[in-house]
Amino acid sequence: MTDTALEKTEAEAKSFVEGGDALPTEDVERITADLIAALKTVYDPEIPVDIYELGLIYKVDLDDDRNLTIDMTLTAPGCPVAGEMPGWVENAARSVEGIQDVEVKMVFDPPWGPDRMSEEAQVALNWW
Repeated sequence: MTDTALEKTEAEAKSFVEGGDALPTEDVERITADLIAALKTVYDPEIPVDIYELGLIYKVDLDDDRNLTIDMTLTAPGCPVAGEMPGWVENAARSVEGIQDVEVKMVFDPPWGPDRMSEEAQVALNWW
């Protein structure tokens, strides 16, 4: 990965989790890094790329009580794991130290498209 790509990834990660204004900055940064690492363990079984790199996570809010609300989508509304994937995401997020509660909301607006994938996902899928 180039230095520019690494800087972009770090900048994106810093803005990934919104909220938590009353929490120490170090805590929000650690939770953000740990959450991204946890989400990168969740895969769509039909696609060999994790949900973070696929761009399936639309929004993450962290409140001052350390509760997370995650808005996510699927590559297609008829995805065979539509009923299971939110639970996988919730379990991954709950593994992050310091998180009190997690709510995962499934959203389909805007619809997911390949333009939401990271460069890493595009390379892994030969969509480069």
